[in-house]
Amino acid sequence: MSDQSFDVDAWRRELRDNRAEKDAFLDEHPQSPIAPEHREEFDGLAYFDPDPTYRVEATVTVHNDPEPIELETTAGPNVRYLRTVSFEFGLAGDTHTLSGYEQETADEESIFVPFRDKTTGQQSYRKGRYMELTPTTKLETGATVPIDFNLAYSPFCAFSDAFSCPLPPEENWLDCAIRAGERAPTFAT
Repeated sequence: MSDQSFDVDAWRRELRDNRAEKDAFLDEHPQSPIAPEHREEFDGLAYFDPDPTYRVEATVTVHNDPEPIELETTAGPNVRYLRTVSFEFGLAGDTHTLSGYEQETADEESIFVPFRDKTTGQQSYRKGRYMELTPTTKLETGATVPIDFNLAYSPFCAFSDAFSCPLPPEENWLDCAIRAGERAPTFAT
């Protein structure tokens, strides 16, 4: 990690608070993807232990003329996104690249990063996980940004078939295990 100002203790507290907030949402919120009849057995999500190794510095490549891509979904129809940025980073002794997407009609500044890795279908949700990146400044080619896989989460379709979720495209299938973020849900739905 090249970020000299990174405070591991503050990071762990923020991550713990983020996870507690997510568990409370899933357990209590009317828009939770967990059906009300299953919430009594919900005892919180399973997470990989926080590991700063999975908070990586990624080099940005901005795609000024973004290429459209159709992402398959769990229940159709496909969803159209724009491939607006690529992130290159080192992890487990290798260099990896993930694409970041924005919906064509989106007004927000977040970047959608769906991915699969060697834990997919074993330790994490069988169809992949997501990250949402919200840069604090405009992304520029050559800049570096932190990507924290400890924030990787399962889409709502991991909790209920009532949701249709975009699937990570093959270009975002990592050939390494990302033992960070949410594990596969362990309760019945």
